[in-house]
Amino acid sequence: MNRPLNILVLSRNPKLYSTRRLVEAGEARGHKVRVVNPLRCYMDINPIRPGVHYKGEPLGPFDAIIPRIGASITFYGTAVVRQFEMMGVFSLNESVAISRSRDKLRSLQLLARKGIGLPVSGFAYSPDDTQDLIQMVGGAPLVIKLLEGTQGKGVVLAETDKAAESVIDAFRNLNAYFLTQEFIKEANGADIRCFVIGDKVVASMMRQAQEGEFRSNLHRGGSARPIRITPEERSTAVRAARILGLNVAGVDLMRSNHGPVVLEVNSSPGLEGIEATTNKDIAGLIFEFIEKNAKPGKTKTRGRG
Repeated sequence: MNRPLNILVLSRNPKLYSTRRLVEAGEARGHKVRVVNPLRCYMDINPIRPGVHYKGEPLGPFDAIIPRIGASITFYGTAVVRQFEMMGVFSLNESVAISRSRDKLRSLQLLARKGIGLPVSGFAYSPDDTQDLIQMVGGAPLVIKLLEGTQGKGVVLAETDKAAESVIDAFRNLNAYFLTQEFIKEANGADIRCFVIGDKVVASMMRQAQEGEFRSNLHRGGSARPIRITPEERSTAVRAARILGLNVAGVDLMRSNHGPVVLEVNSSPGLEGIEATTNKDIAGLIFEFIEKNAKPGKTKTRGRG
């Protein structure tokens, strides 16, 4: 029996499925679990006794924190996580790893540098030669993504070069950074979510886009089923999470003619879809990892970038 731990979940909404499951799983294993909105935290930044306050009181002490930092609050959320790291508290995912995963360009560059399979990608702001950018990824059909998009938002499939030019012009007028990527036609609108904890893929599901849609996100009406992944897919998912420094990650893969390609690495993967589809206690496995690894001062910046 592990000793009871005092654990803080950083989440803006205690009613979300993922947050509720983490509280339930932690308490079922005898731990004390508290949920706090990271935006309501404020920090005492000093070299002798750094602290985090909430509602007029200092927070802690905690054995571990579980950051559930939404994309829209990455800057402030990671600052709060970093403050706890300064206090020697173990963070399930470290601040620098969360920041890496949220920056689509940075994460692609880090994965490419280590030889991870990726869709052929281009990155631009206001290109002088739009046609060259389109041809760089093999021409139409191609996918164009806003750098800040999440859950399939800001993602467009351009079926002709002309359509791609129109979308790129629109993004240019928005003063937006964007990615162009080859369209993996052979995937037939399906991708694979691999849930990685530590050095293992603990669950995986195939998500299938609904008819007439190319985005397989469950939020967009996609369906999911459990799937047995190949050793190469398993290795790719674990390596991708490790390269970004994440202990827990949702790695999205696609099956292409040239092997598995990584679409995205998510630092706060949702639990609802994967638990319902695979019937696995993912929240419990997360606490199992924390029990083995949460030691004071163990937090360190893993990887580079």
